[in-house]
Amino acid sequence: MSEDKFVELKTGVNLCYRDYGKSSGDPILLVIGLGFQLIHWPGELIETLCQNGHRVITFDNRDSGRSSRIDGPEPSLWQKLTGKAPKGAYGLDDMAEDAMQLLDHLDLDRAHVAGMSMGGMIAQVIAARYPERVKSLISIFSTTGARNVGQPVPRLMLHFAKPTEKSREAYIAWNLKTIKLAGGPGFPSDPEANRELFRQAWDRGAPDLVHAMSRQVGAIFKSGDRTNQVKTIQAPTLVIHGDRDPLVTPSGGDATAKAIPNAQHVVIPEMGHEISPALVPKLAELMLGHTRQHTE
Repeated sequence: MSEDKFVELKTGVNLCYRDYGKSSGDPILLVIGLGFQLIHWPGELIETLCQNGHRVITFDNRDSGRSSRIDGPEPSLWQKLTGKAPKGAYGLDDMAEDAMQLLDHLDLDRAHVAGMSMGGMIAQVIAARYPERVKSLISIFSTTGARNVGQPVPRLMLHFAKPTEKSREAYIAWNLKTIKLAGGPGFPSDPEANRELFRQAWDRGAPDLVHAMSRQVGAIFKSGDRTNQVKTIQAPTLVIHGDRDPLVTPSGGDATAKAIPNAQHVVIPEMGHEISPALVPKLAELMLGHTRQHTE
């Protein structure tokens, strides 16, 4: 088990990360999604990747977990509803630069890059802006930022308009409801394991979890429709999406796969917007099948 480590980046962000597996392993950088922390990558997935020859690097994005909080504006409720970023917000480009400086710190010239949800968006930006650093790209239930694809269903839009962090238990309850609303019927959650995970997330990241997540939402809005940028990606790409995803609806995965030249698109039946323990074996199989083809 890796421990939390820290690096002060040139961007001024103090980034928390973990480094798993042998230093000689084929590196894969895992980029987590909106409001989540490095602990939300399933341990079983990390272990499987390591057992199959990978060195796995995970990290807390800026404004999550034990990484730096950013002194910046949050989008208003109206801006959230209209997809507008406040003046002075950072963007996904800034978050991608954080990730590249982490690879620099680890003396890694190139790595496979895999991201889930907002992490998939950041991974796409990395592949587009830093093609020489990316062996392959894996985009998991993510989208291009275009407003006409990948949008949440109304019940989830309403739910995300009312996040809470009034207490540890309120934070846990809100996130458990999120998982219940967003998960897919074919890959059930483990509610008790999730409850413990969100306890750990509160203990690692509180206070300011909701306001920090809101600033990450602003980063997504600032970056806007990235379709033209995504079209420039040359890295071998695997796009994974569930056909029952209510948070980033399947059209987001369709648009991503269509934009990236020669991308492989895998739609998993009955999968929602959660990497549950039941999904890990299938996801690991797909990820390893892709990275093995592109080790150089």
